[in-house]
Amino acid sequence: MQRIRRADERGHADHGWLDTHHTFSFADYYDRAHMGFGHLRVINDDRVAAGTGFGAHPHRDMEIVTYVLSGAVAHRDSMGHGSVIRPGEVQLMSAGSGVYHSEMNPSPDEPLHLLQIWILPRERGGTPGYAQRAFPREPGLLLVVSEDGRDGSLPIKQDARIYRGLAPAGTTLEHTIRPGRRAWVHVASGDVEVAGQPLTTGDGLATDEAGTLTLTATSDAELLVFDLA
Repeated sequence: MQRIRRADERGHADHGWLDTHHTFSFADYYDRAHMGFGHLRVINDDRVAAGTGFGAHPHRDMEIVTYVLSGAVAHRDSMGHGSVIRPGEVQLMSAGSGVYHSEMNPSPDEPLHLLQIWILPRERGGTPGYAQRAFPREPGLLLVVSEDGRDGSLPIKQDARIYRGLAPAGTTLEHTIRPGRRAWVHVASGDVEVAGQPLTTGDGLATDEAGTLTLTATSDAELLVFDLA
């Protein structure tokens, strides 16, 4: 089974300082047909105005991944971490038994564009954790998050893997979906084609078909591939 989630079908809210699109039900947007995909619970496509952001607020029992497309995020949390996340970097915060954090746009004039991703952990509670890493901006699929932190990826408390894909126009990316697993593709920018289906910026594709998932870029594209139990 394959199905496509078009960008213009997502939930949308414009708060002035925040313009956001929700792939799955979130906050005031509720769609019983789009409550998540396996352990993947949230993909929020956020544009944050200069000098604004998400003030200190709590989370628990969630694995939170921040992926910056343009601009920068200034992060602070109750674990004592303070950092800036820029394009090419991935941040993973395990909320565990509870944590407070803030995510602000530190620029006085440049907007921020990011994806915030929530994945349900395998167990509730536990010690909160934090990890951040810069990854090389090279064409291809690169593992950036995994259940065991293999190959320098960030370790997540779930049987889930996230691959960052960079595909110049005319090139192809391939990902093998093993039997019993499923995949979600989110197109962060550009255009790709999957099994004859065109996908553009903001589109998502879900599949539980074992075999090779082939993504051909029809323009320069950046995407995330979620491989889930």
